[in-house]
Amino acid sequence: MCDTLVVLPDSTERGEVLLAKNSDREPNEAQQVVLVAAADHPADAVVPCTYLAIPQVARTHAVLLSQPYWMWGAEMGANEHGVVIGNEAVFTRVPHTKEPALLGMDLLRLALERATTAAEAVDVICRLLKAHGQGGQAGHTKHLEYDNSFLVADPREAWVLETAGREWAAQRVTAGVRSISNALSLHGSFDRSSDGLISYAVGRGWCRGAEDFDFAGQYSDRIYTRFGRGFERQCRTGELAGAVPGGAGVLDAMTVLRDHGPGGGPHWTPATGLTGVQVCMHAGFGPIRGSQSVASLVSLLPGEGLATHWVTGASAPCTALFAPVWFDSGLPDQGPAPTGRRDEGSRWWRHERLHRATLADYPRAIAMYADERDDLQRTLVEQAEHAAAGSLEDRAACSRDALAQIDAAEARWVEAVVQATAASGPRSLHAKAWRSWDRQAFGAS
Repeated sequence: MCDTLVVLPDSTERGEVLLAKNSDREPNEAQQVVLVAAADHPADAVVPCTYLAIPQVARTHAVLLSQPYWMWGAEMGANEHGVVIGNEAVFTRVPHTKEPALLGMDLLRLALERATTAAEAVDVICRLLKAHGQGGQAGHTKHLEYDNSFLVADPREAWVLETAGREWAAQRVTAGVRSISNALSLHGSFDRSSDGLISYAVGRGWCRGAEDFDFAGQYSDRIYTRFGRGFERQCRTGELAGAVPGGAGVLDAMTVLRDHGPGGGPHWTPATGLTGVQVCMHAGFGPIRGSQSVASLVSLLPGEGLATHWVTGASAPCTALFAPVWFDSGLPDQGPAPTGRRDEGSRWWRHERLHRATLADYPRAIAMYADERDDLQRTLVEQAEHAAAGSLEDRAACSRDALAQIDAAEARWVEAVVQATAASGPRSLHAKAWRSWDRQAFGAS
């Protein structure tokens, strides 16, 4: 489960484009932030994606990726030309292919490596779908297959692309706020589609023809779509981002990604409920609570000048801070690449100490550092605004110093939280679920 939103210039505070995404995957499915340089390739080169090798192009663009540690592809990312993409799992009635194919995350990375605009990225994905299809095991430890939707933006426009097998529909977004979640959202109104989109539905008796065609209504798997509550989360992110007086900014986008829903006040806790599915996703006990927001991204795309990308490289944006990165200045040292096992040298697992300590008594623990988290985040945004207008060295120092400030703050917070929650209440079903994930990750009892 994931959520992605875009805010176009007419609805942002400074006339820029914002794209934001939470990547929701299994609790121990660490995600790494990587920067891959542009490269030239020989005519006979192939690119080994997660399950399938396909012909490489002559040149690939530099890309910034937030990717599950075991995949070739990425959940979200950007390229050097200001194209940014987030993807969502969607559940459809089209049977999954049994042949090796491209994961949605592979399609996302390939589009970033090969496109210079949002519209071109849509073209790349659609061509690859037609040539290679989509499918394959997308879960970390649990079997999971799905189709994909994409929200693609550049400094001028955005596109929603929704797929079902090799069929697809795309809609251009030119103004306002648009969000997607784990549900098809395009019905009968879209700008482009695959040649067989309507005929496939007609052939299966879902509609009579174009006059009664409804992509989302007829292609969706109703059971998976309903329990994923994607429509509710899509409405929630759109409403929050669109309601900011004077237009949304970077901090507002981060606030949306930290949202726990209408009931998410000071007493809210992820320790209750069997079906809780919020924008800031928290795993817990129950058959449909196996996903956690494991990484987050906010990209600021100005019409002129450098794009600034804000990454957590950590789970649960409500417990994490976003650090700024730029293509020209590279990434700060995040330690060794994470895996599915604890390694506190790794940035992702280092943050897990705070995240998992907070879960012991969430309302009490989060109240201990939420205000300081917000104050520090404001400071980091102000520092990044100055660095974006400065030199390459300024930006490199800003990224490096931001991560150092975040690490120092989290070290203080985790020590205080552990002390305060050491005598927390009786073991709950929520705690039982997390003890199981802890054992898988680091052998905890």
